[in-house]
Amino acid sequence: MTQSLSASVLSAFIIIFDTGCLTLSQYILLDPILLFFIAMSMYSAQKFKGHSKSPFSFGWWFWMANTGIFLAFSFSVKWVGLFIILLIGIMTISDLWHLLGNLALSKIQISKHICARVSCLIVLPIICYLAIFFVHFKVLSHSGTGDGFFSSSFQSRLKGNNLYEANMPEDLAYGSVITLKNHRAAGGLLHSHWHLYPEGVGARQQQVTAYTHKDDNNKWLVKKFDRDPSEHDDITYVHHGDVVRLEHLATQRNLHSHMESAPITKRHQQVSCYGINGTGDLNDIWRVDILGGKFGDRVKTVRTRLRLIHHTTGCALYSHSKQLPKWGWEQMEVTCNPRKRDSKNIWNVEDHYNAKLPNISFELFAPSFLESVLESHIVMAQSNSGLKPKEGEITSRPWQWPINYRGQRFSGVNETEERVYLLGNPVLWWGNLCCLGLFLFCFAIWSIRLQRGCCTGVDTDHDNNAMISCAWLFLGWCLHYLPFFCMGRVLYFHHYFPAMLFNSMLSGILIDHIVTSVHNKLELNFHFNGKICTHAVICSVMVYSFHLFSPLSYGMNGSYAGKANSRLTHLKWLDSWEI
Repeated sequence: MTQSLSASVLSAFIIIFDTGCLTLSQYILLDPILLFFIAMSMYSAQKFKGHSKSPFSFGWWFWMANTGIFLAFSFSVKWVGLFIILLIGIMTISDLWHLLGNLALSKIQISKHICARVSCLIVLPIICYLAIFFVHFKVLSHSGTGDGFFSSSFQSRLKGNNLYEANMPEDLAYGSVITLKNHRAAGGLLHSHWHLYPEGVGARQQQVTAYTHKDDNNKWLVKKFDRDPSEHDDITYVHHGDVVRLEHLATQRNLHSHMESAPITKRHQQVSCYGINGTGDLNDIWRVDILGGKFGDRVKTVRTRLRLIHHTTGCALYSHSKQLPKWGWEQMEVTCNPRKRDSKNIWNVEDHYNAKLPNISFELFAPSFLESVLESHIVMAQSNSGLKPKEGEITSRPWQWPINYRGQRFSGVNETEERVYLLGNPVLWWGNLCCLGLFLFCFAIWSIRLQRGCCTGVDTDHDNNAMISCAWLFLGWCLHYLPFFCMGRVLYFHHYFPAMLFNSMLSGILIDHIVTSVHNKLELNFHFNGKICTHAVICSVMVYSFHLFSPLSYGMNGSYAGKANSRLTHLKWLDSWEI
């Protein structure tokens, strides 16, 4: 950004000799790939800016298009890539604002600049991003353990799934065995098992949950409200407004609700399974309510969206993403919702088995490409927000990251194992933190001098370039760090590394600027050699600190650092480091 080789070398040393970056790079993780694409986005943007005096030239187009492509790649790796898109977007708006103030440019020329940036920095990244998903759907076209997170129509395009090129009855009839899927994105399948609700959690009856994986405990038998089906019965279809019972096939108990409070959502009613061999009571009866349905409409597999209204209390069968405690196997809660219009009350029949009914192909119900992309993003967002730490896993809070307060255990738990611990090189990280504070001080002084008209001469151009470059990098650091304070999901130490990348670039520029400015002010004859010597000393400190803390990345064994006579005692600078 300042076109200074020495600043580039300093920034590169900070990143290369950081134990945290090395540890991340040793494992098959997304973070090093993300860091590469973020760095390439910034590099391409600066190369594009370097061609600003020759607009619409080949180099100008090439580097602007490269910027757009790398932005798409950044966002494709992790959604954290959105922050680099915001940064480049703000830089582009600033660039266009300055062009707008250039009276030498005509309106047509300004319009060309705007259209070029829209094409390369908005349209091209969207095309690249969608192309990646097109390849993704083509390559990952088979069924897997996560099918249940997706809608029934999405699953119909996955090879190996029950719904792929499926032949099932179209219309639902009494005596059919079905699975019911909550129609919201990432909704689960209606599920039960032999386990009961624990003491103090409503009635001590059989649990009913929503489960995103397919098994036999998701199957339900559709029965008339007043009698069980028989092999000799004529085919009778289920229509809008019918009252039915649903018997859990594995346990032979009926879907049931009553006035007891639900386990988590206390304003809702508890849903359970009740009865013996399919015989229960009046609280087992449910009314089928097809969305937009009218008298005589049949319930159709996959396509029909319906509600199940509890006949006695009038509430609707409901599921959401909240998970039950360990007694409920951390499956999703199912309740009976007094608000019948809630969108999470909607279900559809996913699997349908009935030997008496003719089958049809469901291939036509597969979603379009854009519908699949949209659903994938909704499922990813909900899955991401619902992440929970594994037992014994080290999590952290954003305030701990810049100060290197606590790392993250990557491998090895006890003293007999080879242990790898994700922790930043403290010399570099605390140096980075000092450079952030020093930049804010220098930026405030520079802004005051600029406002007072004290900034003139060659040295001032050097100051302006350094301060503006650092300001953009500081904004990049803020965009990649501060949003984590607003996130409710589980967070880990490695989430800070994109921000650390910007902090390292800022430190390299700031240190180089201060060293250069000091030598210029002192007007030393050996200015150039003195600058090299200063930089060499700084780089030597970085290399030595890396040598000191390299066991964190390459592996440690033996006693923990906190124990007497441990070979790692010299590495434990903070008590919070679990090394």
